[in-house]
Amino acid sequence: MEKKLLIISSDITGHGHRSITESLCEKVKSHYRVKIHVVDGFSLGTPLLSTIGKAYGPITRNSETLWKLIWKLSASTPHLVDTIIETLIKDEFLTLLDEVKPDVILSVHPNFNGSILNILEKQQLNIPFITLIADLVNISPLWADRRANYIISPTLEAQNKCAQFGIPAKKIKMTGFPVRSRFLRKDGQQRPRYKKEKPLTCLIMSGGEGVGNMEKIARSLLNHFDCTVKIVAGRNKKLKTKLEKSLNSQYGDRVEIYGFTKNVQDLMHTADIAFTRGSPNVMFEAIAANTPLIITGALPGQEKDNPAFAEILNLGVVCKNPKEVPLTVAKLLENDGEKLNKIIRSQRQFLRANAAEEILQFILKVGDFHLEETILPYTGSRL
Repeated sequence: MEKKLLIISSDITGHGHRSITESLCEKVKSHYRVKIHVVDGFSLGTPLLSTIGKAYGPITRNSETLWKLIWKLSASTPHLVDTIIETLIKDEFLTLLDEVKPDVILSVHPNFNGSILNILEKQQLNIPFITLIADLVNISPLWADRRANYIISPTLEAQNKCAQFGIPAKKIKMTGFPVRSRFLRKDGQQRPRYKKEKPLTCLIMSGGEGVGNMEKIARSLLNHFDCTVKIVAGRNKKLKTKLEKSLNSQYGDRVEIYGFTKNVQDLMHTADIAFTRGSPNVMFEAIAANTPLIITGALPGQEKDNPAFAEILNLGVVCKNPKEVPLTVAKLLENDGEKLNKIIRSQRQFLRANAAEEILQFILKVGDFHLEETILPYTGSRL
């Protein structure tokens, strides 16, 4: 019998939620009895909810201070966020359930966990609900609702945070971070060791919203190393235009500027080093491509401790000051790239390449063997 999986995702709050969703959808091809229906959670509400979602990009690009305040407020009042979103999406969500008739619901966005669980319980709809956390270390309480059947965690750090929020250990499944298969290197095509005779190819990214000191980093590299610099400005069209005017005229074909591109994996596979913000999705796609990371910063809130996470596990190094880029790169390259090659080995050992497949298999198992007693009664409180 065909199983129906409803995924609540988002296309307008960064690119990470969509990427996670795509990593699961591509695995369905090998599971003919599964049909996936994906919906943007923000599309279920009134125009107000969509407007809120679309504000994520401009806010994170232009005011990290404001984003920090918003993140703290939502983390301190998760029940209020749940109630507001429940009110905004209830009618459309119930219509969606009637149309799709899902066997399992998976949420990959924190804003829709408690709100959907509220609706399911108040309507006495006994549909298994699973949360897939899209963050690594700093987990908002919005991810951790005890009423979920299971919470899938990508890291031990996220798992421990869920436990601190009162989630029973039996409800937490740790799988690794799901990555789209095109970022994985094919069997037998491992990244070669770095050799100092070779000119550097550097990739500069900053997540789908294109934030950060891209121009300063590029200039530091171009002025100090024999290198080619490729920059992905993401959805930030103004940034792309600015970079083209300021860099191409001076450095010519040593610089390549891209907007939002679907071929990021090719850029990662050919890069010796990737400079990126501490976005979970971008970090793990680089790790899957076995591309050493230099993490240049992170959004406050959900990304705050991601740079340290990568450095502790030797998946990359942290360099938040563009003026220190030359020294940071030089240390990676000294002794014929000794430190750079150690990062390459650490990434290979760390990566769980089958995470997406493991997650899908787990979801299907929950759909087949759902236990009613795993849903707690609604009490009006999350924890």
